[in-house]
Amino acid sequence: MEETTVTRVDEGTKIKQTRKIQMPQEQLIADCHYQMAQKMSRALLENGLISRDEFHRITVKNRESFKPYLSEIMPELS
Repeated sequence: MEETTVTRVDEGTKIKQTRKIQMPQEQLIADCHYQMAQKMSRALLENGLISRDEFHRITVKNRESFKPYLSEIMPELS
């Protein structure tokens, strides 16, 4: 398992807090696929090819399909 570093920078401070997490390669790939799917969906939305409602439904499906690492803290879409 590869080690990934997540860095949090608080506004107004110059101190970086770093926490190392271990993420399986499969999760990194799933997150990448999720981001690519979302980017394509957003392009369809911005070009007027899908509605905002359709974009939200696609986003829900993408979260179910790819299960991105941070999905638990992503805002709810209905």
